[in-house]
Amino acid sequence: MTIRLLPDNLINQIAAGEVIERPASVVKELVENSIDAGASRIEVTLAGGGKNLIVVADDGKGMSSDELKVAIKRHATSKLEDNDLFNIKHLGFRGEALPSIGAVARMSIISRQKGSEDAYKIEVNGGCETDVMPAALNHGTRIEIRDLFYTTPVRLKFLKTDSAETAQCVDIVNRIAMANPHISFYLYAEDKKKIALEAVDDKLDIARLRRLAQVMGKDFEENSLLINATRENISISGYVSLPTFNKANSLSQYLFVNSRPVRDKLLLGAIKGAYQDVLASNRYPVCALFINVDPFYVDVNVHPAKAEVRFFDNAQIRGLLVGSIRQALSVGDMKVATNVDLSSFIKDDISQVYQEKSSVLESPIRVMQTSKPSFSYSSSPRRTYQTDIPDFDKMFSVKTDFPKQKTDVETYTETVGALGMAKAQFHNTYIISQNEDSIVIVDQHAAHERIVMEKLKTLLLAENKVATQMLLIPEVIELSALEREHILSEKENLRKLGLVVDEFGLTELIVREIPALISGADVKKLITDLAQEVAEWGGQFSLTDKLHHICATVACHGSVRAGRNLNFDEMNRLLRDMEKTEHSGQCNHGRPTYVELKISDIEKLFERR
Repeated sequence: MTIRLLPDNLINQIAAGEVIERPASVVKELVENSIDAGASRIEVTLAGGGKNLIVVADDGKGMSSDELKVAIKRHATSKLEDNDLFNIKHLGFRGEALPSIGAVARMSIISRQKGSEDAYKIEVNGGCETDVMPAALNHGTRIEIRDLFYTTPVRLKFLKTDSAETAQCVDIVNRIAMANPHISFYLYAEDKKKIALEAVDDKLDIARLRRLAQVMGKDFEENSLLINATRENISISGYVSLPTFNKANSLSQYLFVNSRPVRDKLLLGAIKGAYQDVLASNRYPVCALFINVDPFYVDVNVHPAKAEVRFFDNAQIRGLLVGSIRQALSVGDMKVATNVDLSSFIKDDISQVYQEKSSVLESPIRVMQTSKPSFSYSSSPRRTYQTDIPDFDKMFSVKTDFPKQKTDVETYTETVGALGMAKAQFHNTYIISQNEDSIVIVDQHAAHERIVMEKLKTLLLAENKVATQMLLIPEVIELSALEREHILSEKENLRKLGLVVDEFGLTELIVREIPALISGADVKKLITDLAQEVAEWGGQFSLTDKLHHICATVACHGSVRAGRNLNFDEMNRLLRDMEKTEHSGQCNHGRPTYVELKISDIEKLFERR
């Protein structure tokens, strides 16, 4: 078999297999070319999910007739200054997109250079090009792609439905639009407008947030925190969500390196690590992060699709990203997601609810009709309520400050903070408190879980020994051989947190001491859950990460449980501790610890405003 050179059209078809995977790949390459050409408006039109037709039109600088003829040649580009691969300042630089597309489709390019009176056109059909000819175009460039993959029909078999391919094209344009808020983007599919993003003329941070709200929704804008950090040759900016605003997957995490959309395992892992203390392992934050790196310290020449990058200093990137996110979370640590719609509380017909639940509501209604509550207010900012409804608390699990008990003013004198004073405990699970303009509902277990977690972390940071409680009767726990080894492998880390375990027999462990903070916890379930989590971690976590995971598990098992009756001193102490604790707006799993209902919102529900 003789070695021979492949023909140019076959070379281009092979290259197209790497660069052009689906219609969205074509849209990405052409839109990025438009951005590099200085366009302020880019319009995309699709038919058949992009398989039948893709048109990308822009108002960029355009090309002359000579440039147009060279542009369709392999490895022809205007973007690689001084032939320096270490100084890439544009989205494109390989010069592979247009010849690759022309090799697998019917491509027509019309362009008019700025300042020129004439426009020119060239066509490439399956790798065969025509001569440059005069054409009509007001300005910029218009590229039309028809019959994608008609020269490689096997690729068509792997494409999805028209609607699925259109969705991919919409997604890639949205991603590019996030990084370019000063450019207008439009996308039409089957004569329907799918994207209409007007250019935002404002400062970069504000313009980005407005563009992100257009793409990701208003909820993200209302529940996001600004990131802005710089170190040496790296800067990170953008927005991350509050822990309580999260998703079931990482698809809503948008990452950009030098304005280039990327999917990078290092960056995704750093985001997960930054949220590890405030979000459950199976939930993901929402974010849009823009990383700018000196081109010399990042390699974008990893793959023709340019969706992967390599950093010169991975540790520096990860450290800055984790640190900046945690700094933002600490600033917003008392915030919770605001995506609760109070109006949904009254959408149902009240009369219908009464009819459906008459057996439950009948008795309380009679009480409320015959017993009229009276309120007395003290001159102190803290209010004491008195009522003569003696049986209401017996019918439901509602604990209120009746005269028989000491009032909160008498039993608690510490300065009241943002969460106000406790007024009731509902179903032995939720604390109802009141501040100057709101009613606050606190999940007692979630709140205490966060408090215990932060106390354990503080002790670890200060390298103090965690106070322990020796078990009067040590707990013997039987585990599988694998679970037992997992626990023993972390024996010293557990000891640092006040959990003392030793071997006992062939398949058992004995627990001799537990942290004093979690006295009364279910030790067996705690050890079992820890074994499962250690198995999941593997060797990918650092010592600090492991300790924080252990802290979270210990805190969860040792916190005040739902269903526990609390007195007013305990409820108010919990509220004051929350006000002093970092990240107290959410528990270790990312759930909100409290919900605040403004009086103004409640008055709207009752049409008092």
